[in-house]
Amino acid sequence: MSLDPGPNEPFKRLFFALPCTPTQGKALSRWRSDLRLRSGKPVPTGNFHVTLMFLGAVGVSQLPAIFEVAARLRPLERPQPLVLDRLEVWRRSQALVLTTQEPPKALLRWVYQLQEALLPLGFVADSKAFRPHLTLARDFRHEVPEAAVAPEFRWNAREFMLYESSKGQYEPLAHWPLLDIARS
Repeated sequence: MSLDPGPNEPFKRLFFALPCTPTQGKALSRWRSDLRLRSGKPVPTGNFHVTLMFLGAVGVSQLPAIFEVAARLRPLERPQPLVLDRLEVWRRSQALVLTTQEPPKALLRWVYQLQEALLPLGFVADSKAFRPHLTLARDFRHEVPEAAVAPEFRWNAREFMLYESSKGQYEPLAHWPLLDIARS
């Protein structure tokens, strides 16, 4: 969902996501290399993330309100790893993605809370149900490639971030705890 920032207001393309650690990124990149993809544009390792909610074009004047909403979200009480264990081609978006067969219920509830918290600011979540995923390649137009080793990447995120997308790069603008460290 993009809100019209107005004709003279500068804007940023924003999304909330779970960041990828350098160790995770290297492992994912090695695994993707073993797929020997002949189609698509590989996502740069530094851009790996699990999107929680895409905000779109947002006027910079809305940033303080977005930061405030994110800071008020209650962190998860117990860690529940997200296991990316399913390789799929999403035809509509022409993307090769890693997703999960069993999304953690606590994460699904938390993302719903994020979506609800942003409603008063005018942000409406995608009409499709949230499916945690990591995009491996864009412009992918072939069948699901065979993997020599089945995917099983455990995502143990402790924080979530607000990113700006600009010229193919994702820059973190702010981060907040996803996990209540005192309880985990």
